[in-house]
Amino acid sequence: QVQLVESGGGFVQAGGSLRLSCAASGSVFTIRAMGWYRQAPRKQRELVATITTGGSTLYADSVKGRFTISRDNAKNTVYLQMNSLKPEDTAVYYCNADYRPFGSWGQGTQVTVSS
Repeated sequence: QVQLVESGGGFVQAGGSLRLSCAASGSVFTIRAMGWYRQAPRKQRELVATITTGGSTLYADSVKGRFTISRDNAKNTVYLQMNSLKPEDTAVYYCNADYRPFGSWGQGTQVTVSS
């Protein structure tokens, strides 16, 4: 099992920046990739960005060029740097660890962007 603890959410004006962190503990050696997802009110959870153990990244089209996912393997921590934030980025952001059989989710952290 892997436990995930997120931090870094908050309230910011449009155009501002935030950095989210996700610290993993437990059986971290089983993790194949980690990622960030988000869920806005009355919408389905959607992928934001993922990063594999090898460092390959994937981004949703809506955040390309604005968000950057990175990882510190020594700290078992994944980061999401969010720049040029827009009101439509407002959501609860969840960290995910991909490992068999089911993976793990963090508790979520709220990001609110005002116009």
